[in-house]
Amino acid sequence: MRYLPLTDTDRQAMLSVVGAATIDDLFVDVPEAARLSGPIAGLPMHASEMAVERHMSALAARNTVAGQVPFFLGCGAYRHHVPASVDHIIQRGEFLTAYTPYQPEIAQGTLQVMFEFQTQVARLLGTDVANASMYDGSTACWEAIGMARRITKRAKAILSPGLHPHYVSVAKTMAKYTGDALDTALPTLDDDFGIDALIAKIDGETSCVVVQYPDILGRIADLSALADACHANKALLVAVVTEPVALGAIRSPGEMDADIVVGEGQSLGVGLQFGGPYVGLFGCKDKYVRQMPGRLCGETVDAEGKRGFVLTLSTREQHIRREKATSNICTSSVLCALAMSAHMTLLGEAGLRRLADLNHLGAVSAADRLAEVPGVELVNGAFFNEFTLKLTKEARPVVRALADRGILAGVSLGRLYPGAAALANGLVVAVTETTTEDDVEALAQALAEELA
Repeated sequence: MRYLPLTDTDRQAMLSVVGAATIDDLFVDVPEAARLSGPIAGLPMHASEMAVERHMSALAARNTVAGQVPFFLGCGAYRHHVPASVDHIIQRGEFLTAYTPYQPEIAQGTLQVMFEFQTQVARLLGTDVANASMYDGSTACWEAIGMARRITKRAKAILSPGLHPHYVSVAKTMAKYTGDALDTALPTLDDDFGIDALIAKIDGETSCVVVQYPDILGRIADLSALADACHANKALLVAVVTEPVALGAIRSPGEMDADIVVGEGQSLGVGLQFGGPYVGLFGCKDKYVRQMPGRLCGETVDAEGKRGFVLTLSTREQHIRREKATSNICTSSVLCALAMSAHMTLLGEAGLRRLADLNHLGAVSAADRLAEVPGVELVNGAFFNEFTLKLTKEARPVVRALADRGILAGVSLGRLYPGAAALANGLVVAVTETTTEDDVEALAQALAEELA
């Protein structure tokens, strides 16, 4: 938002238009006792535009920017290179000024990209169909649980211990108002994805099993047996993907017969942005499409036979009766979805696979190097670009000490699971194509010094 100061002349001109002599005349209907008689305590007086810019720049400079230091943070938000052309594309007039797609006659640019985005996401997730995006991965995860309840007429969801704790927290918050029973547990600091334990919990009351792939510790497993067990009990398998780049290298959940696949699309086209806005992904089998939340864009022809795009499915409260709505999500992250679609288009299938290879190779090299550090043990046997280390000390103060040294070392499990003593020594490290060998070496040396 631009800073637009007003001069006394500007104010007098506006007052004269509305027929007021002073600004106080605009508030004559407010009792004098309720009016502010002086400056607001604690707030500075007005300043010039240049002074405000200087002040705000100084505040911004206190942040540590991801690209300025060795960066190993992950757990659902990843630093990837976003080509400059993505920003150029999303600022084109066809998209930046296009009105909300409820009026297709003036939003064809946006609708076309939404249509293409759906196709790309469906192929990426391995599902028959995908919607035009959700708020983010966590809300998409909850919407999948709600969708499973509507389909199965059951209200017990089993959440994998490897599901991101923030996603679990969102689900717990929403379940308070829907009556869903959530079966949750903490992960263990080992290489067991827990498929057998999840299968053992499925019963005739289960609506769905929710599993993250790769999970919060970076572990990967074949979901086929879990899908079979869910279907044998007439339950659904919901897979959550927080790192979509991984699907350029490993089998998609849809290929393993997951019924609903949701996730976070931030990795492609969307910067870290201090936590948002991000873009939620949502795909499912074709037979469940009418229970899918959000919006679906379709292709059609107009009265003159010309190709066009419209919203073909919008089962939301503002479109249909509340009791028939599949979601109260009132919008979608279309600008972020546009950025993700632009990035995927620029990469193409071959480019995405190459990007995934770069991530995996870099992570393998980093894991090998970090495992050589005394006091560090690699937990994962298989991973994509994120893995977990077990330290001989509590990870949280180590991470804090490394941050003070200018190294963002990763995410301590003690921060994600406060109070869970068995996870306190866990450190989740993410490596992407932006991570250099020097970054890895700096982390290895710093860890060696902190653990000595």
